Amino acid sequence: MDLLIPSTGLLFWMSLTFLVVLGILWKFGFPVITNMVAERKAFIDDSLRKAHEANERLANIQKEGESILQEAREKQAQILKEAADTRDAIVEKAQDKARQEGARLLEDARVAIEQEKKAAIADIRKQVATLSVEIAEKVLRQNLKDDKAQMDLIDRMLDDVSAKK
Repeated sequence: MDLLIPSTGLLFWMSLTFLVVLGILWKFGFPVITNMVAERKAFIDDSLRKAHEANERLANIQKEGESILQEAREKQAQILKEAADTRDAIVEKAQDKARQEGARLLEDARVAIEQEKKAAIADIRKQVATLSVEIAEKVLRQNLKDDKAQMDLIDRMLDDVSAKK
C-alpha cells in the first residue's frame, strides 16, 4: 500500500521542491513566457493591422484605378466626339465651299452666256443693218435710174417730213 499512499516525508519534500520550482518559475520563467506571448500577440496584432491597412490601400488603389479608367473612357469618348464634330465641320465646310464654287461657276457661265448672246445679237443687228442698207441701196439704184424718179422720191420725202411736223 505504500505505492498508493506516499509517506509524509516524501510528500513534504515533493511539496517543498514544487514550491521552489514554482517560485523560480514564477520569478524567472513566467515573466519571460508572458513577455514572449505578449510580444507574439503584439506582433500578430501588428501584422493583422498592417494586413488590414494593406487591404484598404489595395481597395483604394482599385477604386482609384477604376476611377482613372472611367475618366480615361470619358476622355476617350469626349475626344471621339470632338473628332466627329471636327470631321462633320470639315465636311460641312467643304460642302459649303463646293456649293459656293458651283454657284460661282454657274454665275460665271450665265454671265459668259449673256455676254455671248449680246455679242451675237449685236453682230446679227450689224449684219441685218448692213444687209438692209445694201438691199435699200440696190432697190434705190434700180428705182432711181433716171432723174424723174429721183425727183419724185425727194418730193415724197419732203411731203412726209412736212406732214409729221
